Parts: sequence; C-alpha cells; structure tokens
Amino acid sequence: MKSFVILFLFSGFTRFCFSQSLRAGSIATPSIADTVPARFRTLFLKPVEVIAIRAGDKAPFTKTNFSAAEIAKNNTGQDIPFILNQTVSVVSNSDAGNGVGYTGISIRGTDATRINMTLNGLPYNDAESQSIYFVDLPDFASSVSSIQIQRGVGTSSNGAGAFGASINFSTNEFKGDPYAEFNNSFGSFNTWKNTLKAGTGLIGGHFTVDMRLSRISSDGYIDRAASDLKSAYFSVAWLGKKTSARFNLITGAEKTYQAWNGVPEAKLYGNPPTLDEHYQNNSGYSGALYNTVQDSLNLYQSNPRTYNYFTYKNQTDNYLQNHYQGFLNHQFSNFITANMAAFLTRGKGYYEEYKNNAAYADYGLPNFQAGDSSYSNTDLIRQKWLDNFFYGGIFSFQYKKQHTELTLGGGWDRYDGKHYGNIIWSAQGGIPDDYRYYDDPARKTDFNGYAKWQQELGGYFSSFADLQFHQITYVINGFDDNPLLPIHISNRYQFLNPKAGFSYNEGPWQGYVSYALARHEPNRDDFEAGLTQQPKPETLHDFEIGLNKRRLDYNWGITGYYMLYHDQLVLTGKINDVGSYTRTNTPRSYRLGLEFQGAWKPVTWFQASGNLTLSQNKVLNYTEYIDDYDNGGQKAFTYKKADIALSPGIIAAASLSFYPTRQVEISLPGKYVGTSYLDNSQSNQKKISDYYVQQFRVIYSPKIKAVREMNLAFQINNLLNKRYEANGYTYGYYTGGKLVNENFLFPQAGRNLMMSVNIGI
Repeated sequence: MKSFVILFLFSGFTRFCFSQSLRAGSIATPSIADTVPARFRTLFLKPVEVIAIRAGDKAPFTKTNFSAAEIAKNNTGQDIPFILNQTVSVVSNSDAGNGVGYTGISIRGTDATRINMTLNGLPYNDAESQSIYFVDLPDFASSVSSIQIQRGVGTSSNGAGAFGASINFSTNEFKGDPYAEFNNSFGSFNTWKNTLKAGTGLIGGHFTVDMRLSRISSDGYIDRAASDLKSAYFSVAWLGKKTSARFNLITGAEKTYQAWNGVPEAKLYGNPPTLDEHYQNNSGYSGALYNTVQDSLNLYQSNPRTYNYFTYKNQTDNYLQNHYQGFLNHQFSNFITANMAAFLTRGKGYYEEYKNNAAYADYGLPNFQAGDSSYSNTDLIRQKWLDNFFYGGIFSFQYKKQHTELTLGGGWDRYDGKHYGNIIWSAQGGIPDDYRYYDDPARKTDFNGYAKWQQELGGYFSSFADLQFHQITYVINGFDDNPLLPIHISNRYQFLNPKAGFSYNEGPWQGYVSYALARHEPNRDDFEAGLTQQPKPETLHDFEIGLNKRRLDYNWGITGYYMLYHDQLVLTGKINDVGSYTRTNTPRSYRLGLEFQGAWKPVTWFQASGNLTLSQNKVLNYTEYIDDYDNGGQKAFTYKKADIALSPGIIAAASLSFYPTRQVEISLPGKYVGTSYLDNSQSNQKKISDYYVQQFRVIYSPKIKAVREMNLAFQINNLLNKRYEANGYTYGYYTGGKLVNENFLFPQAGRNLMMSVNIGI
C-alpha cells in the first residue's frame, strides 16, 4: 500500500511539473533546436564525463554500444546481466534462478571482480571486493540512456582497473520534451515490476527534471529465494549557453533471501545423502532452523532443482545504497570542453544468518557455565554489517579540432568502510546483549590520471595513444571471518598502464589493432590468507585486432584477442560464507579467442543477428592442493595446461526477428554456453555442462492518439524448458582413500513467462 501511495504522489508531482513547463511556453516545439544554439548542442546531448572514458567510433578497441531503445526492449524485470545476455562473450547467472535478486555477469570468462563499471563516468565497483552488485541498483536500466561495453582492457577509465572488460552506463543524456511513462511487468514466480518515470523537458530554456520510482518483487525460482527491491532516480540539470550543471540522486534498497549456497550436485542428479546423514548435517532442526522434525523432512524431500539449504525465516541480505552525483560541464570554445564531477556513495546494511552448533571460542567468548554443566557450543543468530562511505571526484579536458583529439583526465576517491558483526540471539545463553564479535575498519584511496591522444594520419588511418598512472593505498584492520586473527594490511600500489593502437576507416569498412597493459591489485579476501601468503598484483597484456563492415542491409565483424596474464589470481572453486571464491597467484595464464558478430536484414519484415566466441582460456603449470583427511595435510597436483575455471570455450547468441506489421515484432533470441569447469583442474567430475536456452518474445505497439507510445510485450524465457546450471563452485578432499568432490551448482529456471504493459505520454 505504501508503494502505491508514493507512486500516486509522484504522479501528481509530475503532472504539476508538466503544467508549469507548459505555462512557461518553453516546450511548445518538439525539439531543442529553437532554444539551444546549434554549436552548443553537443555539450548538452553527449555528456562530457562519458565521452572522456568511452571508446569513440574510430578508437582501436573492441566495443558494443546500446541505445535506450535496445535496453528498454529487454527490460521486463530481470537484472542488467540478463538484459545484456545476448551480447558478444557475455554469460549471465542468477542465484535465485530467474534473473531477479543477486545476479552475476562474466565477459570473455572474466568475472565481475575484474570488470570496471562506471555510472556517468563515476566509479561504481565495490572498493574492497572490486565486484559489481547489480542488486543494489534495482531497475537501474529504466533510467539508463546508453551503455558501452568494452571487451579487453579498453581505454583508461575511473575506478577499479579494467582487467578484461568495462561497462559504462550513462543517464545524463538531455531530454528536451516532457514525458511520463508507466511500465508494469508480471510473470512467473509471482514476479512484479512497477516503474513510473517522468521528466519536465526543458523549462524556461535552462532547466530539466527527470524522475523514476521502481519496485520489483519476486518469489524466485529457488525455494525461499524471494526479492523485495525498491529504487528511485532523481536528476535536475541547468543548461546555460556554455555551461551545464547536473545533480543526480540514485537510491536502491534490497532485501533478498539468501540462495548463495547453491544446490549440491548429488541432490540435483540423484545421489542425495541418506535421511540419517541429512539429520546429522542439519542438527539444528529442533531449534530456530526448523520448527519441527517434519520441516526438516520436507526439506529433504523437496524438489532438487529448487532446493535451498537455508530455512531460517530471516536468512536475508538487507542493504541500502544512495548515490549522490554532481556534474559541471563547460565549453571554453568550439574546440575545448571540460568536466568536473563529485560523488558520494553511502551504503549500509547487513545479512542475517542462523549458525548451528557454533563454538563460543570462535567468537572470542569463554565456554558457557550453567550450574555444573559447561557448554562449548551453541546455536546462534548473527548479523554481519557493512557501513561505508565512498566519495571522490573526477575531471577531464577535451580538445578536438580537425584531425586531432586530446583528452586529459583522472580522478580521486576514498573508501571508508566499517565491518562489524553482532550476535542477536543464542540458544544456550552466555553471550552479552548486543555483543559485537568483530569490528574491522578499512580504508582505501585511489588516484588515477590519464592522457589520451587520437590523431588522424591522413587518408583513412588514425592513431591512438593512452597513458594512465594509477595509485592505490589500502589499509585493512582485521577480517570478518577470522576476527581473532591479527592480520593488519597496509599496502600501496603504483601502476603505469600504456595503451596504443591504429585504426582504418573507409566508407563501410573499419579495422583496428591495439595493445594495452593493465595491472590490478588484489581484493580484500585475497589478503586473508595470512601474512606469509600475501597475494601479488596481477598484470595483463591485451592484444586486439578487428575488422568490421557495415551496410544498410547487413553488417559483420570479427575480432581476435590474446590476453596474457602474469600472476593472475585464478579461481580455485572454494567458497566462503558470502559466496566469494578463494584465489591464488599463478605465474602465467592466457585467454586466446575469436569473436564473430553480424546482422542481416534482406527485407523489411525480417532480420537475423548473432555472435559467436571461440576461445582457449588456459592456466599454465597450476598446482592444486586437496585436503587429505586420512593422513592430514594436503596432496598437491600440478597441471601443465588446463582450462581457467568458469571460462567456457564457446559462447554464442542468435536472434530471428519478424515484423509482420509496423506494430508487431516477433523475436526468437537464443543463447548457447559451452562446457566450463568449477576449478582449474579441468576435471569432468567438476564441471558445468553446456546448455542452450531459447526465448520467445512478442511486442505489440498499437498507435493510440491519447498516448505517445504504448507497448504490450509477452516473453517466454527458456521456451524449451531446458534444465541447466549457469554457475557453481567445488571443493574436494580425500577420505577413506578416495577423492570426494563436493560440487554445488546454481540451477536456472525452466520455462517461465513475463508480460508487460508500457505506456508513455
């Protein structure tokens, strides 16, 4: 009820803004041509802060651009990784199985901790894990005007180092006309998406206001993997003759039930534990974990594809994140523009979990004495908190005249993070009220400066050079999972990252070749191994070559890449309490691949498009260590040349689209992902099988005089009801003289439906 009241008030405010702008008489024409001088339109229509870090049309880097219309077509409620799923070399996954809640993305096998993400040129990646949490940006796609994905190192950017790919989102594109949109989606698993957007257009020749309210809820495909997501977007801009200023507020709140443990492969494929083993492994069934023995039995007998170990009613992740962004753009002349921006990202939240048979000693407490009895263990409920401030600024200057384009830019940011854990309940007692069992602050400072030079060389050739200096200072005072371990980290890294290339542009043809060097500091979890096992920074040499041709009725492109890593931190398959993988430096590894893409539209009523990635992703002379429960210690195994974990050698996407009338589009998008392995041993006992997923989508856009635009969409995901898993992890051990592999997989939903009604006025 509260959400509908907010939507009603928001709608009323939008109508008020429209009436005021109409009274001002400033939006009587359908474009900004009469209100903004032609020579200044570039400043307003193409934000300077985005131009500074994106690869231009002639830049020698591998990229894909998305327009607002392309984003909207796929935006029915699933998260951004699923909106981008048909992109070259992209693989998406979902903890809940249906693309809502916690989702993940990889590009060329590169996981989210190595993908640089920016919002309007400002850094977004979590400062410590360096990962991307799209769940903290619910329905952000509804406010995005354009996206650029750069595969490989790409051009210099702000924030976390791009160590395989970067994704840049822009919301700051100017909209000169007033608008309002009401978008609603409903589908399987009780999934709802409600979005209300509005904008005033240009008021009095100077001001614009854009707003959005969103709510997404879903029960999830996996048992109890529900999501309750809310977000808002507010942007106000002032446009002058040579100067523009903008303020953005982006806020997102999420509450998701934990599904990050995955499903044991044994349960998925017919070898579950015995009932006695189930009770033994879930000894808390008589406490807060289960209400009755019958509840535990129900869990044991549940559908193996939707199984979720967690049953505690508040086993949830709760987080609120607010982004405050301020921008100032100025055009000094027809050739020189500048940008300054400042930001503050405020995040606070916790995840709550039930722990069976926890040892008092692990929480820094003595055994609990009750009369003559002494208890060393207890069931408990704990909350692990994050309370952080992430703030800083960026700048850029662009000079563009005739055949020369120069960019000078950089940024500084600071992360102040508090990590602390509280115990809020225990079965036995002996724990003080509001007991805080760890409190580990961290501080990270990041500075980068870059210079880019693009020069047309005459004829059809141009050159590109890019040099970036990057300095990171990182201080960690303890770790959440080892609160009693006195590990304190204070490191400084300084990296110099050059990039260079040449491009060829003649009519429909474009070709390019480039080289880029990138270095990347370890993540927070990598330091937890101990003071004698500290990780080293990673180094990547990226070589790219591409050739593209574009015609009105067809286009095609081919890209070759070789990404050579030194000291790459590779996945071992082991997972910790929050779903992160343990990584170790390996001396040498590489990714070698070919990417093909194309589209063909021979007639107005039909179009075919697709892409294909063929790659080798290898780690050389890798040593694996497996616990030996029989003899103690570990056994070591060396692999001369094996696949990097979670890096499929084949990724393909294709779509057939039919347009029987101007108002109807029928599409059949499909996605194929080849076999990948859960660790670096390339063992068939530890793998994710290949899969093909087919979708079916119909969009009907009737022409109604009373509205600017209306779309009715119907989409069937996983049309063929394919059973597949998109992510996983593993750990192994020797017992009884045999190797036991404990594999955990993340099943994705079978056939499911989404319907949407979108109205724009």
